[in-house]
Amino acid sequence: MTDPAPQGLAEVLALFRQHASLTRAEVMALTGLARATVNQRLHTLLEHELLVPAGSSESTGGRKAERFAFHTTSGWLLVCDTGASGLRAALCDLDSRIALERTATVDIAAGPRTVLGQVAAEFDELLAAGGTRPVRGIAISVPGPVEFEAGRVIAPPIMTGWDGFDIRGEFATRYGCPTVVDNDVNVMALGEQRSAYPDIGHLLLVKAGTGIGSGIVSGGRILRGAYGAAGDIGHVPALLAGDSKPPACRCGNTGCVEAYAGGWALVRELRAHGHELSTVAEVAALLRAGEPPAVGLARRAGRLLGEAVATAVSILNPAAVIVAGQLADTNEQLLAGVRERVYQRSLPLATRRLTIERSSLGSRAGMTGLALQLADTVFAAPHIQTLLR
Repeated sequence: MTDPAPQGLAEVLALFRQHASLTRAEVMALTGLARATVNQRLHTLLEHELLVPAGSSESTGGRKAERFAFHTTSGWLLVCDTGASGLRAALCDLDSRIALERTATVDIAAGPRTVLGQVAAEFDELLAAGGTRPVRGIAISVPGPVEFEAGRVIAPPIMTGWDGFDIRGEFATRYGCPTVVDNDVNVMALGEQRSAYPDIGHLLLVKAGTGIGSGIVSGGRILRGAYGAAGDIGHVPALLAGDSKPPACRCGNTGCVEAYAGGWALVRELRAHGHELSTVAEVAALLRAGEPPAVGLARRAGRLLGEAVATAVSILNPAAVIVAGQLADTNEQLLAGVRERVYQRSLPLATRRLTIERSSLGSRAGMTGLALQLADTVFAAPHIQTLLR
């Protein structure tokens, strides 16, 4: 017996995802549905192991009422937060909790076949270690603009060979389950908002790593814009007085915020100061050591980034600005520069209760956001039928 209406099943399952356990009577009270309808939907969800019996309520004079709970261990969610130079893959239960994770270095410019092959290998290792459960869904983030509905990267400035590549199809065919593809900073913003700021519906997360980007949560949902390009704060013009020869940016323009404040730009500047280095991790190490040229460049980067963030604050009016990424995790220089410019440039109405903080999730923000977004997708009406086969 199955419920012919996926929307009805999704709505009942959503209640169990929000509550530790419920009785039939409680489901009826919360939904207004008739007992027969509730029984039918509970039967279907129990039959397909999306719900599990969870004991009984205390008797109030009659037979004890049976309780049911979301069966969080009846499958796995696989997620991978892929950056320009590294990835973090995780095996999560159906409640989006991370059970196992793996990290690896990666060169995003090596192309989709190479990088996604590495992602698949990490997934295989996680599944081998985690034990046999069905894979209910897959989510992957990438450091470039994504056409979300299609699951494709569109004209990414640093992802050579990825333009238009069908990432969703690559994994949906292999695992036979729903696959979500999104921009890396979008999912970081969602992870931060849902985990650390659940009472704040409007949040801006700025990532300062190899590149510069931002993710926007508006009304509790990711704001992607018309074509997935919202939040590309790294490629707005930087305001640097007296610079007659602005540096070239990887996007093809000159003088972008990222061309001054991105990790790759700091590598360039520090090499010009005589430092032998080639990675953002090495820049971060110099910042932690308090190396004067690195600290000075980070302070300048923070102010330039702060100018762009101040504009975003004036337009979006978020309740919180979160700064994340390798450069944000080093010292206070970058964060101090952002705060200075935002409070200086934005109007008091936008800043009087504004929070500007470093990410509380750190390197796990992307994986957390992916797992939360994936669970919402998998258990929504359009996909729940795939779980009932």
